[in-house]
Amino acid sequence: MSKKENILSSALELLTENGIHNTPMSEIARVAGTGMGTIYNYFPTKEILINEVYISIKAQEISIFTDFDKQQPIRTQFEMYFRSAISFFINNPMYFKFIEQLQASPVITDESRKFGRKSIAPVVELIHNGQKQRIIKDIPIDEILTFIAGAILSYLRWYFNQTEKKDSLLKNQMNLLWDAIKE
Repeated sequence: MSKKENILSSALELLTENGIHNTPMSEIARVAGTGMGTIYNYFPTKEILINEVYISIKAQEISIFTDFDKQQPIRTQFEMYFRSAISFFINNPMYFKFIEQLQASPVITDESRKFGRKSIAPVVELIHNGQKQRIIKDIPIDEILTFIAGAILSYLRWYFNQTEKKDSLLKNQMNLLWDAIKE
């Protein structure tokens, strides 16, 4: 792992544990095992560092769609996306905690958000195609995305706070969500 990757990993860990305001750059440098000069060479400000962590997560989130088969029926594609998004964050709980904590934060720049939108471009295309085929409701795509994101967020909050996991809940949530957006 490079020094930069080590700093990003340490920042992710500390920011999710302590929060943005309770994580000084000196603590990130200490956990990363590097000096303050090195950390500031890579990241001149804490805000730049936070945005880099955000972008690195969103870049990995793009991998959700590597096996996305556009030839499948719209519902099948939707179910694959929903399951893949949930799995991505279950397998990367710190990513979820970080994104949940900072998604609406003014610290995340418009440029970083624009990059983050790339991670959902296939879903935007899926919804658009579903609307053209009159399978998905003709509601502005951003509103549908907000609804889907809310369902994913709610499910993940439930998942990470339960001691007893119920496999049926994911399927039930997916069916409820599909019923809400289908034409």
